[in-house]
Amino acid sequence: MRITTLNVNGLRAAHKRGFLAWLHRHSPDVLMLQEVRARLDDLPAELTQAPGWHKAWMPAAKPGYSGTAIWSREPGEPLAPLGQPRSIDEGRVIGRRFGELEVYSVYAPSGSAGEERQAWKMAFLEAFEPWLAGLLASGRPVVFGGDINIAHQVIDIRNAKANMKNSGFLPEERAWMDTLFACGWRDLFRERWPERVAYSWWSARGAARAKDVGWRIDYLIGSPALRLGDADIERDADLSDHAPVTVTLT
Repeated sequence: MRITTLNVNGLRAAHKRGFLAWLHRHSPDVLMLQEVRARLDDLPAELTQAPGWHKAWMPAAKPGYSGTAIWSREPGEPLAPLGQPRSIDEGRVIGRRFGELEVYSVYAPSGSAGEERQAWKMAFLEAFEPWLAGLLASGRPVVFGGDINIAHQVIDIRNAKANMKNSGFLPEERAWMDTLFACGWRDLFRERWPERVAYSWWSARGAARAKDVGWRIDYLIGSPALRLGDADIERDADLSDHAPVTVTLT
C-alpha cells in the first residue's frame, strides 16, 4: 500500500497549482491531507467529485482554517478522532480503517504565533500522547502522520543552532518525539533513510525553498509490525509550502 501525506496550505490554492494532475501522476492508495481550509461546499466540483476517490473530511468550525481529510481508492471505515474538544473544533485529526490497517491524518498546531499558541500546541501533544499509547497497545497496524510541526533531530532542520529557541525545534517538543519513538512508534522515512538530509517545509521568506533552508516537520509514523518498503519526500511537487511524504508498505 502506498500512503502519502501533504499539507496543502489551502486545498483550493493547491488545486490552482495542479493538485489533481499531480494526484493522477502520483496515484497513492491513501492520501492524508492537512490544512485543507475549506468545507465541502466551499470547494469546486472537480475536487468534491473527483472520480475514483473516496473522500473523508474533518473541517474546522472556523471558515478557511485548519482541517484534515483522507482521500482513498477504497472507501474505508470511519474511526474516532482524538477526543479533545478543541482538536475536534479545529479539525485536527481524522481516521479511516482499510482492512486491518488504521490511518490517521494529523495537523498539529503551530506555536510560532506566540505564547498562547505554543501553550495550545503543548496541550495538544499532551492529550495526543496517551491516545497514541492506546493505539500502540492495541497491537493493530497503524499509520498516523501529517504536519506534526516539529523537526525532531538536527538532521531534520537546516539551521539547528539558530532555531533552538523557536517553536518547532524546542527541547520539550523534541523530547515529546523522543518519547514517542522510544515507546515503539517508527519514523518511517528516517528508518528507510537514516542519514538522508531532506526537508518537507520551507518558509516563504528569504528564498528558503530555492536555497533549501528547510525543516522536516511532516511525518508518516508506523506501528511496530508494519513492513516498510520505500519512503520518499517529493521536494519538487510545488503544490504548497510543504512537500508530499510517501511510504510504501509491503
